Amino acid sequence: MSHDSNLTGRPVISSTGLFTPEGTITNEELVESYNRYVEIFNADNAEAIASGEVEALQPSSVEFIEKASGIKARHVMTKAPILDPEIMAPRLRERSNDELSVMAEIGVKAARQALERAGRDVADVDAVVCAASNMERGYPAMAIEIQQALGIDGFGFDMNVACSSATFGIQTAADYIRSGNARSVLVVSPEITSGHLNWRDRDSHFIFGDVATAVLVEDVAVAPKQHWDILGTRLKTVFSNNIRNNFGFLNRASPEGEGKPDKLFVQEGRKVFKEVVPMVAEMIVTEAERLGIEPQTLRRLWLHQANAGMNRLIAQRVLGHEATPDESPTVLDTYANTSSAGSIIAFHKHNEDLAAGDTGLICSFGAGYSAGAVFVRKVA
Repeated sequence: MSHDSNLTGRPVISSTGLFTPEGTITNEELVESYNRYVEIFNADNAEAIASGEVEALQPSSVEFIEKASGIKARHVMTKAPILDPEIMAPRLRERSNDELSVMAEIGVKAARQALERAGRDVADVDAVVCAASNMERGYPAMAIEIQQALGIDGFGFDMNVACSSATFGIQTAADYIRSGNARSVLVVSPEITSGHLNWRDRDSHFIFGDVATAVLVEDVAVAPKQHWDILGTRLKTVFSNNIRNNFGFLNRASPEGEGKPDKLFVQEGRKVFKEVVPMVAEMIVTEAERLGIEPQTLRRLWLHQANAGMNRLIAQRVLGHEATPDESPTVLDTYANTSSAGSIIAFHKHNEDLAAGDTGLICSFGAGYSAGAVFVRKVA
């Protein structure tokens, strides 16, 4: 990138993009498949269950899922194999190295929409940050493949802070703008979370869905007339084992652990709820005060879409009253938890009705623990 003397170093969000897979699984379909698996497992292990060697599996229910999470459905890349009691995992054709990989493909779709909505030519973009909770491979970086597919002359890299990847990516992009090292940065979050979910675990089989989002962060000097000023960003991490996935390149060095449940998503849900809600609420209020924003004047909260109960509590602590659906919109009912993409989907779908001067907050929280807050104000 050539250093442009007209650049201001003030970062804004110019646009967002969203790719939604066609396949959807309702709670009813999910429960039917899971309970069929339970029947088969309990029948196959009847003797061991009777003798007390093996614990019988318990069926799931639509009521249990909705009460625990607020989720009613989720989008997935491959529906049939997930619902097949013999498979209960996504199945994607292995692509050759000459083909665009699946994460890059959906990331590119979201990125193209963001560029189109901002009227931005790819020649004007300097960098791609692929910010997601899982990467398809070790290297080369997904971001560089996305960069190449889009035709961007610049640089790209991957980053993973689990559910907070996108907000951490936005701050990283904003910092490139502030330092003058870039004028236009794409933050792309392709989240194929169906791949890390244990569809055979009653406590979590309903949690995740697949999606891809993109956020175009730019210097205000090159941004379209209608954009969102980034007023301030705040990141926080505190180590915890309460949300964990031990899948990694060293798994084959410890063959005794291969195929164990901890090589997929595992969590202590109640502990997460209890510990993350106060941490996030405090971070938001502290950063709002630093920026001179009264938290109760925030027009809308675009919160991480993991759990309706958590969002209700966080919004109440920030706003000082129970948030209306208008103040804290929900997308997790139809998208489920899409990891780092959730708050971006909420922002993408629920920002156009706001007026110039309205202030809002994009906020994520999750494994790490990690939390990210991006305060924004609508311009034009």
